Amino acid sequence: MDLLRRGLEWLESERVRHATRFVHYVRAGEAIQVRATVGKTVFEVRDDYGVAEHTETRDFLILARDLVLGGAQATPKRGDQVREAAGGKVFIYEVMAPGKEPEWRYSDLYRHTLRIHTKQVGVEDAP
Repeated sequence: MDLLRRGLEWLESERVRHATRFVHYVRAGEAIQVRATVGKTVFEVRDDYGVAEHTETRDFLILARDLVLGGAQATPKRGDQVREAAGGKVFIYEVMAPGKEPEWRYSDLYRHTLRIHTKQVGVEDAP
């Protein structure tokens, strides 16, 4: 195994150990609990007239191997939800990205981590 790959795997294990929180990933009524690091991405999207608009997404970085839905490893899809509990509330985020940008991408060279772009669509009281 090459030195760069080993170093990146170590960094990912440290990120998961020290910089994650539990969230629920939901697709078509199936919910799984995964560890996620919260981040953001700022997109610049130009309209038909060339006017630039900046849009910020809330990103969730999760290990690709942890996104298992229907018994199989999956990739994020537009319309899936991430539910994050904080301060007695559950914040609901929908997987989406502005314009023609993809909803997710790999965050590392070896495709271990997914960076999932979302937008908040709701909030409810925690059970």
